[in-house]
Amino acid sequence: MALRGNLRDFTITQLLNLVNLAQKTGTLVVDGPSEQAYISFREGKLAYARVGQDDGSLAAVLHKANKLTVNQYRAIVERAGKISDKELGLLLINAGYLSQEEILLNLQGYFTEVIRKLFTWVEGFFRFEGDMLPPDDRINIRLDLENIIIEGARQLREWEQLQDEIPSLDMALKFTDRPLKNVSLSVEEWRVVSYINPKNTMKQIAQTNKMNDLEIRRIVYGLLQAGLVEMVRPEGMVIPMSPKTFPTQNKEEQKSLVNRLIGRIRSL
Repeated sequence: MALRGNLRDFTITQLLNLVNLAQKTGTLVVDGPSEQAYISFREGKLAYARVGQDDGSLAAVLHKANKLTVNQYRAIVERAGKISDKELGLLLINAGYLSQEEILLNLQGYFTEVIRKLFTWVEGFFRFEGDMLPPDDRINIRLDLENIIIEGARQLREWEQLQDEIPSLDMALKFTDRPLKNVSLSVEEWRVVSYINPKNTMKQIAQTNKMNDLEIRRIVYGLLQAGLVEMVRPEGMVIPMSPKTFPTQNKEEQKSLVNRLIGRIRSL
């Protein structure tokens, strides 16, 4: 399956659908704006996924899911060179700490979250490597892609709507006259609210809070709908003149104006 291209032409959802329908085995490598992701498949089913600098190891996944304490995670990391994910999984099962089903469910949740993150990538390149199999040293799963594809299609529609409502993240925000008292906001919303200032663009707020374009647009849209904020041009922004703002569209008048300007410049 010789498949490579630009995310502007193929969405992650479309790529997953191709893999699913063709029941392919291999790895989809996606080069995003600042990170690289690997999604591995066996016969059209999700087997493994990793993005950016995330460890993706079983210990890291279980620690992130609060199944391992900090001390337990550190102890395992210290032995990382001596024990594989499969061996760790067997140790945890034999010790009665976790069941096989619990381990697989946590891995499924982590891999699915990786793909959800990729749904927000609209810039980048991809390639499908049929010879790159899921890593043998990691625990692989077998997860049907249908529900993930449906969720991706739904998220794509949301993304398109949010882009229509908030076309540019280079705009800033300011509070309206409505008070914030007695308003119930999530932790993420408060993080955004704390940086709202006509000097800060939405892009800067997103970068400060380590949010992607979809996340910041989703929160700002909610604040706009609640009437708490409004979009404004950032303070100090220079408005470039449009090339179409010539005083007249008549060619002869344009020529006359240009000649008069040249004459005026020469007389200075």
